[in-house]
Amino acid sequence: QVQLVESGGGLAQPGESLRLSCATSGRTFTGYAMGWFRQAPGKEQEFVASISWGGFSTYYADFVKGRFAISRDNAKNTLVLQMNSLKPEDTALYYCAMTRGQEPTIRRDDYIYWGQGTQVSVSS
Repeated sequence: QVQLVESGGGLAQPGESLRLSCATSGRTFTGYAMGWFRQAPGKEQEFVASISWGGFSTYYADFVKGRFAISRDNAKNTLVLQMNSLKPEDTALYYCAMTRGQEPTIRRDDYIYWGQGTQVSVSS
């Protein structure tokens, strides 16, 4: 059974940083692209970032470019989202997800396994 478990969320002030991690098990992590999505209260889930199976290609949503960085450690089966210069509008439940392919993708339908999410709250 495939499991994705996010951690690292919490409360931050505007301008601060948080580092989200996603530990995976049950499926060969190195063979598949991964991504992060988020959902704020009352809003639809939206794409944040995606990374290829080898970590060489990445996609970012425009609203996080230059502030967030996605990476992966294939030896540890772990996906990471480094979030810098946080803004109140980054407040959301953040999900990691695994695709059915090797290349990064912004399409939600390309992701077949999902974690339960970790809450990020940004407030002064």
